[in-house]
Amino acid sequence: MESITRTIAIRKHIALVAHDHCKQSLLNWVEINKPVLAEHTLYATGTTGNLVQRSTGLPVHSMLSGPMGGDQQVGALISEGKIDVLIFFWDPLNAVPHDPDVKALLRLATVWNIPVATNRSTADLLISSALFSGEIQIEIPDYQRYLTDRLQ
Repeated sequence: MESITRTIAIRKHIALVAHDHCKQSLLNWVEINKPVLAEHTLYATGTTGNLVQRSTGLPVHSMLSGPMGGDQQVGALISEGKIDVLIFFWDPLNAVPHDPDVKALLRLATVWNIPVATNRSTADLLISSALFSGEIQIEIPDYQRYLTDRLQ
């Protein structure tokens, strides 16, 4: 598939997701990075979003809980170009019933070439990068061209 360039603005749309055993770690990370995150628009799966909003006071657009479809809602926003960064503290040691949704979310983030952090050290590197505070260009699939070519 051909690619096009998408601009990620200075004010980023950041999705926050955390499995149950990782929620406290994400909350700690958000608290440490609260001044930076306050400059961006935050989204989260249900429980995570409510916890972040209550513990930090930051506004969060909360989806459904992950197992109830929240992972899929975040994935849909990614595919629509409405999420620029995914911070997903996932627990690789505990199976979750919605594991196919988790894999689909990570796959969509990869397909649409958005920055993804799946643990605290990667999230630290991502948010402290000089690129994080500026406008950046990413390559994404040219889906409209794909559809046009397919229908001809």
